[in-house]
Amino acid sequence: MDIVTALPTQARAIARLIMTAMTTDCCLYYAGPAHTIADFEELMTALVVRTDSQYSYCNTLVAMEHGDVIGVCTSYDGGQLHALRQAFIDETRQRLGRDFSDMEDETQAGELYIDSLCVAEAFRGRGIASALLGATIDRARRGGFPAAGLLVDTANPRAEQLYTRLGFVYQNDATWGGHAMRHLQYQF
Repeated sequence: MDIVTALPTQARAIARLIMTAMTTDCCLYYAGPAHTIADFEELMTALVVRTDSQYSYCNTLVAMEHGDVIGVCTSYDGGQLHALRQAFIDETRQRLGRDFSDMEDETQAGELYIDSLCVAEAFRGRGIASALLGATIDRARRGGFPAAGLLVDTANPRAEQLYTRLGFVYQNDATWGGHAMRHLQYQF
């Protein structure tokens, strides 16, 4: 397995894994009642191809095995959230007729925000998520960030155990998308 910076040609595989991390319910919420999960996948694929999106391939590390994307970790400068989120707002308005311009912030300046982490189901339990997080922490360190941060759903204690095992520390409670979350950081 190799961990490398993503390429635009991997956009569909990346979008599918990000959607898995988001959960089907969340994806359907963003798609809205007039659209399908396939419509949302098209939107997410377009966002991964863009260079100005929070989900951009430029912001994504991929775990590769035998030429296939088997895991992703998408992260970006938390201080750039609003600029990067604009692509999502514009694309959902254009493609789905929905307006998400009033979304709550999930990060802030001063951290490399880990937006999405997912390993394909057939490859879980092999340390790939830990390797992706380690590479992302290295990316944050090299980028001069004081911390790498993320939100973890309180209903996902297994994920929180992974993060704390790797050195992430609880910062505060948060909510995002109507879900109770915990904000964790790996500080340098």
